[in-house]
Amino acid sequence: RFEVMPQCWVVERSFSWLENCRRLWKNCERQLTTSLQMVVLAFLALLLKRF
Repeated sequence: RFEVMPQCWVVERSFSWLENCRRLWKNCERQLTTSLQMVVLAFLALLLKRF
């Protein structure tokens, strides 16, 4: 049975904000750690912009 979770939209909204980051559109990095760092920096920039 399908039940709507009360907070699932928070995750969906966060990922939609990340889609606006141009650096993450195409993965041009050679190492996985660099790509992960770019995602962390994008989230950090979003948090700093929001607060």
